[in-house]
Amino acid sequence: MDFIFAGFIEAIRLLWGGDGQTWSAVAATLKASSGSMAASLTLGIPLGFLLGYFDFPAKRQVRLLVDTALALPTVFIGLVVYAFISSRGPLGEMGLLFTIPGIAIGQTILALPVVIALSATAVESMDRHLRTLLISLGASRGQLLLSSLWEVRYGVLAAGLTAYGRVMTEVGISMMVGGNIKWHTRTITTAIALETGKGMFATGIALGLVLVAIAFGVNVGLSFLRKK
Repeated sequence: MDFIFAGFIEAIRLLWGGDGQTWSAVAATLKASSGSMAASLTLGIPLGFLLGYFDFPAKRQVRLLVDTALALPTVFIGLVVYAFISSRGPLGEMGLLFTIPGIAIGQTILALPVVIALSATAVESMDRHLRTLLISLGASRGQLLLSSLWEVRYGVLAAGLTAYGRVMTEVGISMMVGGNIKWHTRTITTAIALETGKGMFATGIALGLVLVAIAFGVNVGLSFLRKK
């Protein structure tokens, strides 16, 4: 058990001392996850609201596709994105392979079904009499939309948190699309896998502690928003 304790001590030293390799992985992770979450929330919340609020032909089939996408393996998403943005793919000229934006695209595909499905579920659980009440009070379409979203705000926050958790902990997309390039596209999760495999236990623990700290910070922020 001594090596575990020593690993924690070394991990704290690496973080406190500002180890460049460790914080480079942290920066790459935050850049990729921030871009992917901004895109998935911007697209996913309106699509989830439409899916949960309105009835339309083939709604059940669309919901089935979204729910199926929740279980997509990250390595499969990485493979598809790699095929599209590689030099032989249709988007190869954009130079997205082995870049942070390339990773963000894959993570957006990963997070988007989570946001859509959980947002739709939150809207479906909303009181159906709310729409009638708002219309009777003379609410416009914009006011109706905003009031409905405010009513399900906690469900939308939970959708964002769940999606963020999946993005932060994925390995397959970052490894395949990013290439795990040191000082460039190496993220926290790919660095943990690599360093632990090399016997660099302390570095793996240090990066794991950062992941835990980020998750804790996100949850504290959401708790603050709920109180407000």
